Amino acid sequence: MVFTGIVEELGEVVGVEDLGDSARLVIRGPIVTSDAGHGDSIAVNGVCLTVVDVLADGSFSADVMAETLNRSSLRGVDVGARVNLERAAAINSRLGGHIVQGHVDGTGHIVSRTPSEHWTVVRIALPETLARYVVQKGSITVDGVSLTVSGLGPDWFEVSLIPTTLDMTTLGRAAVGAPVNLEVDVIAKYVERLLGQRDPSGG
Repeated sequence: MVFTGIVEELGEVVGVEDLGDSARLVIRGPIVTSDAGHGDSIAVNGVCLTVVDVLADGSFSADVMAETLNRSSLRGVDVGARVNLERAAAINSRLGGHIVQGHVDGTGHIVSRTPSEHWTVVRIALPETLARYVVQKGSITVDGVSLTVSGLGPDWFEVSLIPTTLDMTTLGRAAVGAPVNLEVDVIAKYVERLLGQRDPSGG
């Protein structure tokens, strides 16, 4: 399945159960659960989770494995947290953002927020291992939101958030220092892999 990085609604975490090597989250999201069932995929802050149960109050439960907890910001989520929600894209749907797998590559954190009259520029630090996949004017997914890179440095990138994104996603409220899930453009990873296979030296 794939996602588009276009957030459908802001959900709320209403339950967190520690299962030792995993966790079960209960998340309220009446829009994304309106046609959801057991086994469906919903992206939560950019992490593809599988629906276990859909509850009568518009909530759904999902299990999060240790690998996902270790790699994403979901390890620190608590009851009351707001999260970005998106259902998997239907075959006949428009691709409003870019191809998003819901497989988080790592986490970054917000370095600064610079508001202007019509948008806010957010600078985000990213791990060195991901920096090579990020290019000026390229696509990146931040907490499940498909964004265009508007500025780039050796260990950071910037995105310019329009009012709609600020109002309808968690990025409008995320404070400096807050962790964010990052998924780089999968096309860049495929290109790197193909070029590596062509050059046995790895150069």
